[in-house]
Amino acid sequence: MTLNTRHQSSTQPNSASGTAYRLRKISGAILIASLLALTTADAAHAHGRSVSYSSWSLDEAGASISLRMKLLELSRIGPEALPPGTVPGANPAGSPDLPARIFPTELVLIANQTICKPEGPARRRADEPGWVRYEWRVQCPPNPERLAIHSQLLLAVAPGHMHFARARLSDGPSPLREQVLTEASPEFVVRSPAGAEEESEYGSGLFDYLALGIEHILSGWDHLAFVFGLLLLASRLGEVARLITGFTLAHSLTLALAVTDILHPRAAAVEAVIAFSVALVAIEKGWLLSGRPVAIPALVLGGLAAVALAALNGLVSLPVLTLVGLALFTGCYFSLRGRSENRWLRICLTFAFGLVHGFGFAGILMEMSLPTDRLIPALLGFNLGVEIGQIGVVLAAWPLIWMGQRWASPSANRWASELSAAGLCGLGLYWFVERALLG
Repeated sequence: MTLNTRHQSSTQPNSASGTAYRLRKISGAILIASLLALTTADAAHAHGRSVSYSSWSLDEAGASISLRMKLLELSRIGPEALPPGTVPGANPAGSPDLPARIFPTELVLIANQTICKPEGPARRRADEPGWVRYEWRVQCPPNPERLAIHSQLLLAVAPGHMHFARARLSDGPSPLREQVLTEASPEFVVRSPAGAEEESEYGSGLFDYLALGIEHILSGWDHLAFVFGLLLLASRLGEVARLITGFTLAHSLTLALAVTDILHPRAAAVEAVIAFSVALVAIEKGWLLSGRPVAIPALVLGGLAAVALAALNGLVSLPVLTLVGLALFTGCYFSLRGRSENRWLRICLTFAFGLVHGFGFAGILMEMSLPTDRLIPALLGFNLGVEIGQIGVVLAAWPLIWMGQRWASPSANRWASELSAAGLCGLGLYWFVERALLG
């Protein structure tokens, strides 16, 4: 009997060490999930769907092109594609500028059936941190009847890449228009022969932006991860509805404020905070499952302090003020959750991060610099598309979660919850570090 008792005590955690045992399990799961996130980085890269933007000024002799994209998008090609001197560890100054050579061959203007020739390689221009901009000019045959922009940008490494082309013509009924180019629809006709039906008078319309909103949310892995984290935290359908409503109201507000040029948040900080929001909802789930130990929020605050120290030393591009704000928010939230079960606390968390996600949604429309007369249809269509896609994801995921909670055993439910939270946490932390380093 004595030997049996000793054997049991040696193989099962006693009540005094239960919290430490659960922390070890969660830490191990987070480590495994983090490694999985690193090995599947290409599939989980940033927003999933990569994006770039170009502005075209067309005249009788050809066109001048300005192309912008994030450094994160260039990193899909590989380290050799990062322009010299843009980030620590990038190609040294004086190295060949790979994008300057390949961009004019992948983003072209076609006059009738002839590709307009670049006058030379693209030239990199100054831009805000975390972004690159290239400019070049092309020459076309005189007086072409048909002009079309054709994009193959990044499709070899990111088949879901979306390119937003904005064209300004020196003649025609609509001198300014824009179009979304994808692998399935890579061409934007900006001028066509008289009587041809292929030319769109205004470019993208309401339904184009509605489809764009649906595509953006369905390919925005960080936004979807945050919504999935909310589903993990919710215990009833009514709570799901409240959380999603708070998230929707918040991101609709900041989406409108950003697109209408009222607020201008720093894009790199927004992307990093979105990543942190994914990690934090997962950390809260693990914290609840492990009995609300103080060690978990303390570990989060310690990690933010380490990142802030790295920012002070110039190792990451995030503003220190952003990191201080995240630390204050995290500390206050866990302190309140540790003393109160008020359901409004989690709704406030969702609303606060929803405001930041709204700025992330707005990035696409802000970069397009839409004219006033097309801003409202674009904003309305895009926001409706985001909501339709988001509701579709919730309607698909929640029944599966509910059935698992109802029919699986308690131990299976717990393991599923712990692994899901750990996976989300690892993915969120990976995105956070990646965006902190590359901006």
